[in-house]
Amino acid sequence: MSSGKDVSSVKRNQAHHTEQSAQLAMPVALTIAGSDSGGGAGIQADIKSFSALGVYGASVLTATTAQNTRAVTDIHDLPQAHIQAQMAAVFDDLDVRAIKTGMLGRAAVVATVADGLRRFLDVHADVPLIVDPVMVAKSGDMLLASDAVSAMMAQLLPLATLVTPNLPEALTLLAASDPERAQELEIPLGSATTVPQLAAQLEVIARALAAEIGVPVLLKGGHLTDYSSNLPADAELPVIDVLVECQEATLFSSKRIATSNTHGTGCTLSAAIAARLALGDELKQAVAAARDYLHGAIAAADQLHIGSGHGPVHHFYAMLRQQR
Repeated sequence: MSSGKDVSSVKRNQAHHTEQSAQLAMPVALTIAGSDSGGGAGIQADIKSFSALGVYGASVLTATTAQNTRAVTDIHDLPQAHIQAQMAAVFDDLDVRAIKTGMLGRAAVVATVADGLRRFLDVHADVPLIVDPVMVAKSGDMLLASDAVSAMMAQLLPLATLVTPNLPEALTLLAASDPERAQELEIPLGSATTVPQLAAQLEVIARALAAEIGVPVLLKGGHLTDYSSNLPADAELPVIDVLVECQEATLFSSKRIATSNTHGTGCTLSAAIAARLALGDELKQAVAAARDYLHGAIAAADQLHIGSGHGPVHHFYAMLRQQR
C-alpha cells in the first residue's frame, strides 16, 4: 500500500508533468470558415498558414465549395447543428490560443458562430478573435448573403480582437449601418491624384469602421488599384494597409508584386495574424509579421503553376527555401 508521502509525490510529479507539457505544447489556432476544393483559400489556406508559422491548426467547416482557380461553381452550406457540434468538440478538448473566422455565408450561420464564440470567450476572454468578413471570392462569386452583413455587424464583429476587411468589404459593412456615409467616404478615393492621398483616405475609412464597430480594424488596400485612374502614369502604387487600434493608426506599406496568383491572400493574412497572436505577439507585431509572411508567399506564387486562373500563393515558400 502506498504511503501518504508516496501519493503526494505522485501528485507533484503529475502536476510537474502537466505544467511541462503545457509549456512544450504547440499553440493551437482555430479557423471557422468554408472549404475551397481547389486548396488555395478558405480552410485549406488557413491550415497551411498555421502550419507554415509553427502553429497547430484546428478547423470548423461552415460550408463546402466546388471551387478552382477560375470560379466557384457550387456552395453547400452545412447544418447549423453540425457547426455547433464541431465548435463544441474543438473547445471541449483543445487549448485554443487564437481563432479566426472566414466564409460564413448566411445570416443564420453568422448567428450560430457568434453564439458559440460568445460562450467560449465569456470563459476565455484572453483568446484573440480575428474576423475576416469574407464576402466575394477572387473569381467574383458572392460568398456572403446580403442579409448576413447586418448580422455580422450586430453579432460577430463586436466580439473581435481585429477585423480585416478589404476596401469593398469595409464600405459594405459601413453601408449596412449608414449608406450615405459609406458613399461619402468612397467619393474622395476616386478623385485622388497621389498615393499619399489614397493612403490618407484609406485611413479615414478604417477609422470610420473602427468607430462604428468599436474594435480594431486592419483595412487592406489591395483594391486601391480600382481607384488609381487619376494617379500619374509613372506612379508606383504600393500595397497599403492601415491598422486602427485605440485611436492610433499605423500605415503598413510594401511593394506590389506583379502576379495574378493571389487566390486566398485575405484568408492567408488573417490566418497568419491569428497564428502570430497564438505564438504570443502583440497585435501590431502580429500584423507586421503576417504581412511579411504573405509578401513572401505572393512573391513565390508563380513557382507553383497551379490552375489556369488566379492561382494560390506559396504558403510553404520559406520551408522550401531552407531545404535548398
